[in-house]
Amino acid sequence: MSAALAPRRRDALWLAVPGVLFLVAFLVGPALGLLSLSFTDGDTGAFSLAAYRRAFGVGVYTRIIGSTFMIALQTMGFCLLLGYPLAYWLAGLPARRRRMATLLVLLPFWTSALVKNFAWLVLLGRTGIVAGTLQALGVEAPPDLLFNRGVVLFAMTHSLLPLAVISMLSVMTGIDERLRPAAGTLGASRVVAFWRVYMPLSMPGVASAGLLVFIAALGYFITPALLGSPRETMMGNAIIIQVQQMDNMVFAAALSAVLIAAALLTCVVYDAIFGLSGMSGGGGAVRRSPHGLVRRLGLGLSRVLAAVFGGLAEGAARLLGGHRLGWLLPAYACAMVVVLVVPVLSMVPMAFTSSNFMSFPPPGFSLRWFEEYATSPVWVSATLRSFGIGIATAFVTVTLATLAALGLARSGSRLSGAAFLMFMTPMVVPSIVVAVSLFQLFAKIGLVATDLGIMIGHTVHAMPIAFVILLATLKGHDLRLDQAAATLGANRPRTFLRVTMPLIRGGLVGALIFAFLASFEELTVAMFIGGGLRSTLPKQMWDDVNLQVSPVLVAASVVVVVIVTVLFLLGEYLRPGRR
Repeated sequence: MSAALAPRRRDALWLAVPGVLFLVAFLVGPALGLLSLSFTDGDTGAFSLAAYRRAFGVGVYTRIIGSTFMIALQTMGFCLLLGYPLAYWLAGLPARRRRMATLLVLLPFWTSALVKNFAWLVLLGRTGIVAGTLQALGVEAPPDLLFNRGVVLFAMTHSLLPLAVISMLSVMTGIDERLRPAAGTLGASRVVAFWRVYMPLSMPGVASAGLLVFIAALGYFITPALLGSPRETMMGNAIIIQVQQMDNMVFAAALSAVLIAAALLTCVVYDAIFGLSGMSGGGGAVRRSPHGLVRRLGLGLSRVLAAVFGGLAEGAARLLGGHRLGWLLPAYACAMVVVLVVPVLSMVPMAFTSSNFMSFPPPGFSLRWFEEYATSPVWVSATLRSFGIGIATAFVTVTLATLAALGLARSGSRLSGAAFLMFMTPMVVPSIVVAVSLFQLFAKIGLVATDLGIMIGHTVHAMPIAFVILLATLKGHDLRLDQAAATLGANRPRTFLRVTMPLIRGGLVGALIFAFLASFEELTVAMFIGGGLRSTLPKQMWDDVNLQVSPVLVAASVVVVVIVTVLFLLGEYLRPGRR
């Protein structure tokens, strides 16, 4: 590219300024304000460490903090352990089959965690299908599957497993397929080639998956509240109690600060080893390779594992007469996909039950609960509000994200990496912290219990999703077409509207759809910013779960599942690079 065009490339980064200012105003600033609040006395406003002494000095809160970190670590471990074989299987499929299978993995991820956990509440209950199956097999007193640590870990792993799989898959599909055959020509068996070649190359994806799952799990509160006992109370639940029941913002801020510190420490460790830009490969930053002691330990471990599993594979092959059990991985992957989609599909028949209580399978067919949903002013109002806020969120998010992605795609500035990380920040800040931070800010400026306040919070939540989609789209756009339009006299706005936008239309529509879905499914911000007066559909469903569980809730859940499924499939169809 000619030197005359270089200033234009550098100047393009300023297109990201509106988005950066938005995130500073409604994410970074409020988070810093919450952090400063945690160091004050609730009565006098003077500097005080009383909130932290209470958090780390009172037994009940130390147990909650310990339980939160332990559950998050266990969830991360299970997601990596269970998700790696599934991601490995997906990476080995032909492109078309991989996309179809990936859709089945991603669909449960885009379905509300509230819907999925409620489905498990019914399926694993005393009248659920699991208890019924055990009774049919002769077990007179089926075990109590709910309200314990095991079911909380199971449900959280189920919710976050797709995130881990996609994070690992994005790295695995970039590994050169010729490397393992090359290792084979040098005498390595398939098992040894996997552990010595493939596994080390896939580790950045494993680390990214672990980072995202751990941070997401730290702020979880729906699963412990619905499926856990008081022993499984997590910091998210404690923060909600402090804000909504105890009206103690200082202590809530201290608990939030602990979550922020944990998330930042995790990011620092990850960045020291792999580089944060390796999560999405964006922003023009260079992915850092592991080095030093970590690299030597990793390579040493891969050699040991290669020797152990290589020996086990050869021994098993001799015992089985040469059979390599190649069917095990596809069978495992298909079983995992079935488990992922079960709670989504199970909601549909339960919504048509003729009973006043929820059970699976339903005793009879009825449209009664859909009629009650459609004629209820409360449910209809919540649904319409979710649609309105979702549409507004989608357009504001995509406008800011498009400008930012356009700037980063055309910029050669060293600041592009920092700008990229700024737009990814909402992914590495627990959602409960974002909600509490905005609640503190909006309480001062009168945006609590307003649709505008909820929309702003949802825009923060949806920004990374839209930004990544648009950045990928624009990086695949041929800049020479824009330059050709400029040589014919078109100014920048006209070039964007007449040349760039038609060519990136698929990415724009996909970003709009996924930004809408991120808003439509969001509960945490709506709980805090809605102030109990502005209920979105997820918030109304949450209230119904806690106050009066009825099949109307299942009917509403089916409406959510149908909307999410249609828009998700449309968004995936329009997503750039699908062919």
